[in-house]
Amino acid sequence: MLTTTLMYASIALIIGLVCGLAPLFVKIKDEPDKLKILTGIAAGIIISSALLVVIPEGFELATDDEHATDEHAAEEGIEENEELLGGHDEHEDEHDEHASGLILGGAILGGFVLMLILEGSGIGHAVHEEHHEHAHEHGHEHIHHGSSGWMMVFGLTLHAATDGLAIGAAAAAGSISLTATVVFAVLIHKGPAAFSLGVFSMHERSERKDSIRDVVIFSLATPIMIMIAYFALEAADTSIIGLSMLFSAGTFLYVATVDTLPDIHNKETGKKSMIYVVAGIIFMIALLLLADVMGLGHSH
Repeated sequence: MLTTTLMYASIALIIGLVCGLAPLFVKIKDEPDKLKILTGIAAGIIISSALLVVIPEGFELATDDEHATDEHAAEEGIEENEELLGGHDEHEDEHDEHASGLILGGAILGGFVLMLILEGSGIGHAVHEEHHEHAHEHGHEHIHHGSSGWMMVFGLTLHAATDGLAIGAAAAAGSISLTATVVFAVLIHKGPAAFSLGVFSMHERSERKDSIRDVVIFSLATPIMIMIAYFALEAADTSIIGLSMLFSAGTFLYVATVDTLPDIHNKETGKKSMIYVVAGIIFMIALLLLADVMGLGHSH
C-alpha cells in the first residue's frame, strides 16, 4: 500500500504544479465560466463522495473496534457482570450509543466548523471567486490585497492539507478502492483550485518567483500530508482512522457547498450551477455503481 500511496502523492503534486504554474508560464485566458463549470462538477463529485463513501466508511471504521469488543464480550458471556448490572445495563448501552453518536457526528462537524471559522476569519479557499468579484467591481484585473493575499494562499494550502489527510487516512485503512475514490474526488477539485491560485498569485505578486513559491507551497501541502497521515495512522486503531476520515468529510462538505452557493443564489447562474453540481453527483454515482458491478466495492 505504501507504493500506491506514494503514487497518489506524486500525482497530487504533479497536478498541483502543472495546473498552478500554467497561468504563470503559458498565455492562458482566464475564463471564469469554464472554471465555474469545472468547480460545479467537482463539487458534485466531492459531495457524493463524502456522503456515499467517506462518511459510511469512516463510520464503519470508527465503530469497528467497539463492535468487535462487543461481539467478543458476547461470545465470552460474562454472566457475573450481567447480574451486577441488572436493569442498569440497558440505560448504559443507550448512553454509550448517544456518546458515540456525538463523537462520530462531532468529527464531521469539526471539519465543517474548522473551514467555516477559517473562511469567516479571512483565511478563505475560494480564491477564484474573490479575485473575479474584485476585478469586476474595480474594472481592472491587477488587484493587490496586501496581507490578505497571504491569508488566501494559507487558506488554500490548509485546505489542500485536509485533502491529504483524507487520502492518507483512506490509504491507512488498507482499502485500495476506497483510497482510489477519495483520491479521484480530491484531485478533480485540486486542478481548478491550483489554476485559480496561479491566476490569483499572478495578479497579486509583483514578481513571478513569488507566484511560483505560492503554487509550490500549495502543491506540496497535499502530498506531504498524505504521507504524514499514512504513517501516523497506519498503526493506529481503526476508530482513529475512521474519525480522521469523518473529519475530512466535514471539510469536503463545506468546501463543496461554499464553492457553489454564491452561484446557486444568483438568479442568473443558479440553474446552470445546479445542473453542474447534479451532473457531478450523477457521474460519481454511476462510477460507484460500475465499481460495484465489477466487484471493486469497498472492503477492508
